[in-house]
Amino acid sequence: MKLTSKNLLSLCLFLCICYGVAYIGAIYEPGEWYKNLNKAPWSPPNIAFPIVWSILYFFIAVTGWLIFNTKLVRLQALWSFQLVLNAMWSWIFFGEHWVLLGLIDLLMLVTAVIALIISCWQNQLKLATFLMIPYLLWLAIATSLNSYVLIAN
Repeated sequence: MKLTSKNLLSLCLFLCICYGVAYIGAIYEPGEWYKNLNKAPWSPPNIAFPIVWSILYFFIAVTGWLIFNTKLVRLQALWSFQLVLNAMWSWIFFGEHWVLLGLIDLLMLVTAVIALIISCWQNQLKLATFLMIPYLLWLAIATSLNSYVLIAN
């Protein structure tokens, strides 16, 4: 794809959308409720979360930008759906303390991201495919952490 000022402007839009989702997630901080839970021994240090998510939202934005520069409506819908599920998790888990519903949201998100990865690969969007793999791996960790909280509390 040829980079033009219009393309760069649309990339900025996708970055704004994704970092807007990050902001939504940041509104719902773990707080005292989360500090008092039994958490998985493999939980990353708190500082890892904003660092990792900042990188992942960049990858998600570039992937969305690549997808929306195609006419592949199914891929556009999958990308949008996973972003909505992503945005909902912090409110569900940290905001409302609905641990089981948070896990269900994560399982749906993982499924959507797997479908997105497969669809990107099938449609020759290799960069988008590879950008989603770290996201999927982090979601696997998040799912294990959410599951542990559900079982141990």
